[in-house]
Amino acid sequence: MSQRAIIVVDLQNEYLPGGKLPLVGLDKALANAARIIAAARAKGELLIHVRHEMAKPDAPIFTPGSDGVQIIAVVAPAPGETVVVKNYPNAFRATDLKPMLDRQHINQVVVLGAMSHMCIEATSRAAADFGYGVSVVHDACATRDLEFAGTQVPAAQVHAASMAALAFSYATLIDSDAFLA
Repeated sequence: MSQRAIIVVDLQNEYLPGGKLPLVGLDKALANAARIIAAARAKGELLIHVRHEMAKPDAPIFTPGSDGVQIIAVVAPAPGETVVVKNYPNAFRATDLKPMLDRQHINQVVVLGAMSHMCIEATSRAAADFGYGVSVVHDACATRDLEFAGTQVPAAQVHAASMAALAFSYATLIDSDAFLA
């Protein structure tokens, strides 16, 4: 029998319009994430919230103790829900996430959150490398515009490229409506 956990990655105030790294499409991702979180709670599924903090107390982003590191209210953990604090894009690196999943006999993970091209990719790839079945709810993820070698890359293209790469070999991609059906 499949044992599944929902991993909500880095939906934090730093990504809101007033934050230091505002994301494109965050409102839609938050609305979908909130629906998935509510469904997981109703089913009694293991729900794990991941929160990013930089290791240095004077970091310019995700500064420990700042409002920016707090999880956005609409997707905030309920009392008693697990919160994993990480310092790297990969939520498994230097955290108790894997032992926690293994203690619960989890073999499937559902990943959603931010940013598509960083922590969603890193966490999903690591989960697959550890042997978990991985699903990514693509419309419950968001990212931002990027630049490379003078070329501006719109967030929609960054997100699409990230999701395409994950779908190629690491994860099953699904939208919120299909996931909740």
